[in-house]
Amino acid sequence: MAVEAGTCVLPPVRVVLADDEPLLRAGLRTVLEARGTVRVVGEANDGDGLLAAVDRHRPDVVLADVQMPGTDGLAALRVLCARPDAPPAAVLTTFDLDDYVTEALRIGVQGFLLKDAEPESLVRAVRDLAAGGAVLDPRITARLLPRLAAGLPAPGRPPPALTLRENQVLCRVAAGKSNAVIARELSLAEATVKKYVSALLVKLGVENRVQAALLARSWRTE
Repeated sequence: MAVEAGTCVLPPVRVVLADDEPLLRAGLRTVLEARGTVRVVGEANDGDGLLAAVDRHRPDVVLADVQMPGTDGLAALRVLCARPDAPPAAVLTTFDLDDYVTEALRIGVQGFLLKDAEPESLVRAVRDLAAGGAVLDPRITARLLPRLAAGLPAPGRPPPALTLRENQVLCRVAAGKSNAVIARELSLAEATVKKYVSALLVKLGVENRVQAALLARSWRTE
C-alpha cells in the first residue's frame, strides 16, 4: 500500500528486521506496518540471516539488534556498512549496551533506537533513515554523548569557523533531519544540501552525519 504525501504517492519503506526474539520481532513488525508507511520485507534471528535477508530483499532500511546468537548483529553490521551500496542501518538497543553503541557509531551505523521507543517515533525514525537522515534517540544521546564524543576527532576543541549556511545545515543534521527536509526548510536544492553535508564532514573531520551530529551536540553542551 502506498501512502500519500501532499500530491505525491510514496511507496512504503522496505525494512529488514533482525532480532533473535520472535515475539519482539512480531511486535516490531506490527508497529512498523500499522500505518502502511513501512513494510517489513525480511526477518532474521542472527547476523548471518541478516546479511542473507539484505542480499535477498535489497531493503531501504535495516533494523538490527546487536546481541544475537552465532554471528551477532554488530559483526553483521560491520560487514554490511563496509559495502558501497549498503542501505542505512539502525541499531535496536537497550540502556545496558553502551559498548555496542560506541562500536556501532565507529563502523558507520546511521541510527540508534531504543526497543521501547514510542510507535510513532519508531516509524518516523525508519522513514527518516530511508530519506538519508541520522536517527539518535534523545535518551541514548543524553546518556552516551560524553563517551561517544570522546571517540570523535578532538571533541574538546572549539568549533571550526563555519559560514551561516553551513551552521544552518549542521544544526539540522544535528537534529537528525534528512537532506530532503533540510532542503525544504532552507529553500535549497537537495543536491546543494548534499554538497554542504559532504563539505561539513571534511571540515569537522568526521566520517558520517551521525558523527557530525554528535560532535555538534557535544559543542552545545560545553
